[in-house]
Amino acid sequence: MRTSKKTLILRITIALVLAIGGILYALADRYLIEHVEIANVSAASAQSLEATATDAETATPGVPEAKTETAEPEASETAAATATPTTYIDDWNYQGGAYTITIKQVTTGSGNDAVTYFVADVVLTDATQLASAFAKDSFGQNIIEYTSAIAAANDAIFAINGDYYGFRDDGIIIRNGVIFRDLPARTGLAFYTDGTMRVYDETQTSAEALLAAGVWNTLSFGPALIDDSQIVANLDTVEVDTNFGNHSIQGSHPRTGIGIIDANHFVFVVVDGRERGYSRGVTLAEFAQIFASLGAVEAYNIDGGGSSTMYFNGRVVNNPLGENKERGTSDILYIGQ
Repeated sequence: MRTSKKTLILRITIALVLAIGGILYALADRYLIEHVEIANVSAASAQSLEATATDAETATPGVPEAKTETAEPEASETAAATATPTTYIDDWNYQGGAYTITIKQVTTGSGNDAVTYFVADVVLTDATQLASAFAKDSFGQNIIEYTSAIAAANDAIFAINGDYYGFRDDGIIIRNGVIFRDLPARTGLAFYTDGTMRVYDETQTSAEALLAAGVWNTLSFGPALIDDSQIVANLDTVEVDTNFGNHSIQGSHPRTGIGIIDANHFVFVVVDGRERGYSRGVTLAEFAQIFASLGAVEAYNIDGGGSSTMYFNGRVVNNPLGENKERGTSDILYIGQ
Protein backbone atom coordinates (compact mmCIF):
# COMPACT_ATOMS: atom_id res chain seq x y z
CA MET A 1 0.00 0.00 0.00
CA ARG A 2 1.47 3.30 -1.09
CA THR A 3 1.70 6.20 1.31
CA SER A 4 -0.30 9.14 0.04
CA LYS A 5 1.54 12.34 -0.83
CA LYS A 6 -0.25 14.23 1.95
CA THR A 7 0.74 11.63 4.52
CA LEU A 8 4.36 11.78 3.40
CA ILE A 9 4.43 15.57 3.66
CA LEU A 10 2.88 15.36 7.13
CA ARG A 11 5.50 12.89 8.30
CA ILE A 12 8.33 15.01 6.91
CA THR A 13 6.86 18.11 8.57
CA ILE A 14 6.56 16.34 11.93
CA ALA A 15 10.14 15.08 11.65
CA LEU A 16 11.40 18.57 10.87
CA VAL A 17 9.46 20.10 13.74
CA LEU A 18 10.82 17.51 16.16
CA ALA A 19 14.36 18.01 14.88
CA ILE A 20 14.18 21.80 15.13
CA GLY A 21 12.52 21.54 18.53
CA GLY A 22 15.31 19.27 19.73
CA ILE A 23 17.96 21.69 18.51
CA LEU A 24 16.21 24.67 20.13
CA TYR A 25 15.87 22.80 23.41
CA ALA A 26 19.54 21.79 23.33
CA LEU A 27 20.56 25.42 22.76
CA ALA A 28 18.24 26.63 25.53
CA ASP A 29 19.56 23.96 27.87
CA ARG A 30 23.15 25.01 27.12
CA TYR A 31 22.75 28.77 27.18
CA LEU A 32 19.49 29.71 28.90
CA ILE A 33 18.20 27.13 31.36
CA GLU A 34 19.68 27.40 34.85
CA HIS A 35 21.73 24.44 36.06
CA VAL A 36 22.39 24.83 39.78
CA GLU A 37 25.28 22.70 41.01
CA ILE A 38 25.58 24.28 44.46
CA ALA A 39 22.84 26.34 46.10
CA ASN A 40 23.45 28.69 49.04
CA VAL A 41 27.12 28.99 48.17
CA SER A 42 27.94 31.37 51.03
CA ALA A 43 26.89 28.79 53.64
CA ALA A 44 28.61 25.93 51.80
CA SER A 45 31.82 27.97 51.48
CA ALA A 46 31.80 28.89 55.16
CA GLN A 47 31.38 25.23 56.08
CA SER A 48 34.20 24.22 53.73
CA LEU A 49 36.58 26.85 55.11
CA GLU A 50 35.72 25.84 58.68
CA ALA A 51 36.45 22.21 57.89
CA THR A 52 39.76 23.13 56.26
CA ALA A 53 40.78 25.20 59.29
CA THR A 54 39.86 22.33 61.63
CA ASP A 55 41.91 19.87 59.56
CA ALA A 56 44.90 22.22 59.65
CA GLU A 57 44.69 22.58 63.43
CA THR A 58 44.42 18.82 63.86
CA ALA A 59 47.42 18.19 61.62
CA THR A 60 49.62 20.78 63.32
CA PRO A 61 48.44 21.29 66.89
CA GLY A 62 49.53 24.54 68.43
CA VAL A 63 52.12 24.81 71.19
CA PRO A 64 50.78 26.34 74.39
CA GLU A 65 52.18 29.77 74.98
CA ALA A 66 54.24 30.41 78.11
CA LYS A 67 52.60 32.63 80.68
CA THR A 68 54.34 35.93 81.00
CA GLU A 69 53.76 38.99 83.08
CA THR A 70 52.66 41.98 81.02
CA ALA A 71 52.36 45.55 82.07
CA GLU A 72 48.92 47.09 82.03
CA PRO A 73 48.54 49.53 79.09
CA GLU A 74 48.20 53.19 79.82
CA ALA A 75 44.69 54.61 79.51
CA SER A 76 45.74 56.71 76.51
CA GLU A 77 47.08 53.61 74.74
CA THR A 78 43.83 51.73 75.34
CA ALA A 79 41.78 54.61 74.00
CA ALA A 80 43.93 54.84 70.87
CA ALA A 81 43.62 51.11 70.23
CA THR A 82 39.84 51.13 70.49
CA ALA A 83 39.21 54.39 68.64
CA THR A 84 37.07 54.03 65.51
CA PRO A 85 38.89 55.28 62.38
CA THR A 86 37.23 58.21 60.66
CA THR A 87 35.46 57.16 57.46
CA TYR A 88 34.88 59.51 54.54
CA ILE A 89 32.64 58.56 51.62
CA ASP A 90 31.10 60.33 48.62
CA ASP A 91 30.09 59.31 45.09
CA TRP A 92 33.70 58.73 44.03
CA ASN A 93 35.74 58.03 47.16
CA TYR A 94 35.90 55.86 50.24
CA GLN A 95 38.53 56.41 52.90
CA GLY A 96 38.48 54.28 56.01
CA GLY A 97 40.72 52.31 58.30
CA ALA A 98 40.38 49.08 56.33
CA TYR A 99 40.85 50.28 52.74
CA THR A 100 40.65 53.23 50.38
CA ILE A 101 38.84 53.49 47.06
CA THR A 102 39.27 56.37 44.63
CA ILE A 103 37.31 56.39 41.37
CA LYS A 104 37.82 58.75 38.49
CA GLN A 105 36.26 59.15 35.05
CA VAL A 106 38.65 59.63 32.13
CA THR A 107 37.70 60.81 28.63
CA THR A 108 40.07 60.90 25.67
CA GLY A 109 39.54 61.83 22.03
CA SER A 110 36.38 63.38 20.62
CA GLY A 111 33.54 62.67 18.23
CA ASN A 112 33.50 59.11 16.93
CA ASP A 113 36.96 58.55 18.45
CA ALA A 114 35.90 59.49 22.01
CA VAL A 115 36.70 56.94 24.71
CA THR A 116 35.35 57.11 28.26
CA TYR A 117 36.51 54.82 31.01
CA PHE A 118 36.47 54.58 34.80
CA VAL A 119 39.44 53.78 37.01
CA ALA A 120 39.07 52.56 40.59
CA ASP A 121 42.32 52.79 42.54
CA VAL A 122 41.98 50.46 45.54
CA VAL A 123 44.34 49.95 48.46
CA LEU A 124 43.49 47.14 50.89
CA THR A 125 44.90 46.19 54.27
CA ASP A 126 44.01 42.50 53.84
CA ALA A 127 43.89 40.64 50.52
CA THR A 128 40.74 38.76 51.53
CA GLN A 129 38.82 42.06 51.52
CA LEU A 130 38.61 41.53 47.76
CA ALA A 131 35.98 38.81 47.57
CA SER A 132 33.84 37.08 44.96
CA ALA A 133 30.10 36.40 44.88
CA PHE A 134 27.85 34.36 42.60
CA ALA A 135 24.52 35.40 41.11
CA LYS A 136 21.64 34.22 43.32
CA ASP A 137 24.26 32.82 45.72
CA SER A 138 24.37 29.71 43.52
CA PHE A 139 27.10 28.02 41.48
CA GLY A 140 26.33 26.50 38.09
CA GLN A 141 25.61 27.41 34.50
CA ASN A 142 23.30 30.14 33.14
CA ILE A 143 22.59 31.60 36.59
CA ILE A 144 22.67 35.37 36.18
CA GLU A 145 21.80 38.64 37.93
CA TYR A 146 22.81 42.24 37.42
CA THR A 147 26.16 43.21 38.90
CA SER A 148 24.38 45.80 41.06
CA ALA A 149 21.94 43.18 42.39
CA ILE A 150 24.71 40.74 43.36
CA ALA A 151 26.63 43.62 44.94
CA ALA A 152 23.64 44.80 46.97
CA ALA A 153 22.92 41.25 48.16
CA ASN A 154 26.47 41.06 49.51
CA ASP A 155 26.60 44.53 51.11
CA ALA A 156 29.30 45.61 48.68
CA ILE A 157 30.63 49.14 48.68
CA PHE A 158 32.46 48.46 45.38
CA ALA A 159 32.08 45.80 42.69
CA ILE A 160 32.80 44.95 39.08
CA ASN A 161 31.46 42.15 36.91
CA GLY A 162 33.46 38.92 37.04
CA ASP A 163 34.56 36.43 34.39
CA TYR A 164 31.08 35.05 33.58
CA TYR A 165 32.28 31.58 34.61
CA GLY A 166 28.73 30.27 34.16
CA PHE A 167 28.86 30.62 30.36
CA ARG A 168 31.48 27.88 30.13
CA ASP A 169 32.06 24.55 31.84
CA ASP A 170 35.85 24.60 32.15
CA GLY A 171 38.62 26.62 33.77
CA ILE A 172 39.99 26.72 37.31
CA ILE A 173 37.46 28.37 39.59
CA ILE A 174 38.57 29.16 43.16
CA ARG A 175 36.43 31.67 45.01
CA ASN A 176 37.03 32.99 48.52
CA GLY A 177 39.41 30.13 49.23
CA VAL A 178 37.09 27.35 48.01
CA ILE A 179 37.53 25.20 44.87
CA PHE A 180 34.47 25.06 42.62
CA ARG A 181 35.92 23.82 39.33
CA ASP A 182 39.23 22.28 38.26
CA LEU A 183 39.28 21.90 34.47
CA PRO A 184 42.36 23.81 33.22
CA ALA A 185 41.81 25.40 29.82
CA ARG A 186 43.34 28.87 29.34
CA THR A 187 45.41 31.70 30.79
CA GLY A 188 44.00 32.48 34.22
CA LEU A 189 44.43 35.07 36.93
CA ALA A 190 45.18 34.28 40.57
CA PHE A 191 44.77 36.52 43.63
CA TYR A 192 46.91 35.46 46.60
CA THR A 193 46.33 35.97 50.31
CA ASP A 194 49.61 37.91 50.51
CA GLY A 195 48.03 40.66 48.40
CA THR A 196 49.71 39.78 45.10
CA MET A 197 48.08 38.94 41.78
CA ARG A 198 49.60 36.83 39.00
CA VAL A 199 48.75 35.74 35.49
CA TYR A 200 49.28 31.98 35.07
CA ASP A 201 48.78 29.05 32.70
CA GLU A 202 45.91 26.90 33.98
CA THR A 203 47.12 23.86 32.06
CA GLN A 204 50.40 23.80 34.03
CA THR A 205 48.87 23.49 37.49
CA SER A 206 45.76 22.45 39.42
CA ALA A 207 43.25 24.04 41.76
CA GLU A 208 44.66 22.10 44.73
CA ALA A 209 48.21 23.27 43.99
CA LEU A 210 47.04 26.88 43.69
CA LEU A 211 45.12 26.68 46.94
CA ALA A 212 48.15 25.23 48.71
CA ALA A 213 50.23 28.13 47.35
CA GLY A 214 47.90 30.66 48.97
CA VAL A 215 45.46 31.51 46.19
CA TRP A 216 42.28 33.21 47.41
CA ASN A 217 40.44 33.80 44.11
CA THR A 218 40.92 32.93 40.44
CA LEU A 219 39.39 34.26 37.25
CA SER A 220 39.30 32.30 34.01
CA PHE A 221 38.82 34.52 30.96
CA GLY A 222 41.71 36.52 29.47
CA PRO A 223 43.84 37.35 27.75
CA ALA A 224 46.62 38.62 29.97
CA LEU A 225 47.35 42.26 29.13
CA ILE A 226 50.52 42.87 31.15
CA ASP A 227 52.77 40.13 32.50
CA ASP A 228 55.84 40.86 34.61
CA SER A 229 55.63 44.60 33.78
CA GLN A 230 55.59 43.93 30.01
CA ILE A 231 52.62 44.44 27.69
CA VAL A 232 51.75 41.05 26.20
CA ALA A 233 52.63 40.75 22.51
CA ASN A 234 50.21 40.19 19.62
CA LEU A 235 47.09 41.34 21.46
CA ASP A 236 45.67 42.44 18.11
CA THR A 237 45.37 38.82 16.96
CA VAL A 238 44.61 36.84 20.14
CA GLU A 239 41.22 35.15 20.58
CA VAL A 240 39.73 33.51 23.65
CA ASP A 241 37.03 30.81 23.61
CA THR A 242 36.09 30.84 19.93
CA ASN A 243 33.48 28.11 20.36
CA PHE A 244 29.82 28.62 19.45
CA GLY A 245 28.12 31.39 21.39
CA ASN A 246 31.26 33.44 22.00
CA HIS A 247 31.94 36.68 20.18
CA SER A 248 35.35 37.78 18.94
CA ILE A 249 37.16 39.94 21.48
CA GLN A 250 38.98 41.79 18.72
CA GLY A 251 38.01 45.32 17.73
CA SER A 252 36.84 48.19 19.92
CA HIS A 253 34.49 47.08 22.69
CA PRO A 254 33.47 47.90 26.27
CA ARG A 255 36.03 46.23 28.56
CA THR A 256 36.54 45.26 32.18
CA GLY A 257 39.99 44.51 33.55
CA ILE A 258 42.12 44.32 36.68
CA GLY A 259 45.69 45.37 37.31
CA ILE A 260 48.01 45.40 40.29
CA ILE A 261 50.57 48.07 41.13
CA ASP A 262 51.93 46.63 44.36
CA ALA A 263 50.79 44.20 47.05
CA ASN A 264 47.19 45.01 48.00
CA HIS A 265 47.18 47.95 45.57
CA PHE A 266 44.85 47.27 42.64
CA VAL A 267 43.42 49.21 39.72
CA PHE A 268 40.06 48.21 38.22
CA VAL A 269 39.19 49.66 34.82
CA VAL A 270 35.80 49.61 33.08
CA VAL A 271 35.62 51.07 29.58
CA ASP A 272 32.27 52.09 28.14
CA GLY A 273 31.56 51.59 24.45
CA ARG A 274 29.16 51.33 21.53
CA GLU A 275 27.89 54.88 21.92
CA ARG A 276 29.17 57.34 19.34
CA GLY A 277 30.32 60.67 20.66
CA TYR A 278 30.64 59.25 24.19
CA SER A 279 32.79 56.14 23.94
CA ARG A 280 33.63 53.74 21.11
CA GLY A 281 35.28 51.22 23.42
CA VAL A 282 38.92 50.13 23.10
CA THR A 283 40.98 47.36 21.53
CA LEU A 284 42.91 44.93 23.71
CA ALA A 285 46.16 46.70 22.85
CA GLU A 286 44.66 50.04 23.88
CA PHE A 287 43.33 48.44 27.07
CA ALA A 288 46.80 47.19 27.93
CA GLN A 289 48.20 50.69 27.39
CA ILE A 290 45.70 52.11 29.89
CA PHE A 291 46.94 49.70 32.56
CA ALA A 292 50.57 50.43 31.69
CA SER A 293 49.91 54.16 32.11
CA LEU A 294 48.49 53.43 35.57
CA GLY A 295 51.66 51.64 36.62
CA ALA A 296 50.27 48.08 36.64
CA VAL A 297 52.86 45.28 36.69
CA GLU A 298 50.22 42.61 35.94
CA ALA A 299 46.89 43.16 34.18
CA TYR A 300 44.15 40.89 32.91
CA ASN A 301 41.08 41.23 30.70
CA ILE A 302 37.79 39.75 31.92
CA ASP A 303 34.26 39.65 30.58
CA GLY A 304 33.38 42.79 28.66
CA GLY A 305 30.82 44.04 26.18
CA GLY A 306 27.42 44.53 27.76
CA SER A 307 28.65 42.90 30.98
CA SER A 308 31.15 45.68 31.75
CA THR A 309 29.87 47.29 34.94
CA MET A 310 31.37 49.22 37.85
CA TYR A 311 29.31 49.64 41.02
CA PHE A 312 30.09 51.93 43.93
CA ASN A 313 28.16 53.05 46.99
CA GLY A 314 24.75 51.92 45.75
CA ARG A 315 24.95 53.05 42.13
CA VAL A 316 26.28 51.91 38.76
CA VAL A 317 29.13 54.28 37.97
CA ASN A 318 29.51 53.68 34.23
CA ASN A 319 27.03 53.44 31.33
CA PRO A 320 26.60 49.74 30.42
CA LEU A 321 25.66 49.02 26.81
CA GLY A 322 25.64 52.75 26.13
CA GLU A 323 22.06 52.69 27.39
CA ASN A 324 22.52 52.81 31.19
CA LYS A 325 21.22 49.26 31.12
CA GLU A 326 22.98 46.36 32.83
CA ARG A 327 23.33 42.88 31.41
CA GLY A 328 23.08 39.88 33.69
CA THR A 329 26.29 38.16 34.72
CA SER A 330 27.17 35.08 36.76
CA ASP A 331 29.58 36.60 39.28
CA ILE A 332 31.29 39.70 40.65
CA LEU A 333 34.43 40.78 42.46
CA TYR A 334 33.62 43.08 45.33
CA ILE A 335 34.72 44.84 48.50
CA GLY A 336 32.25 44.66 51.37
CA GLN A 337 30.92 47.51 53.49
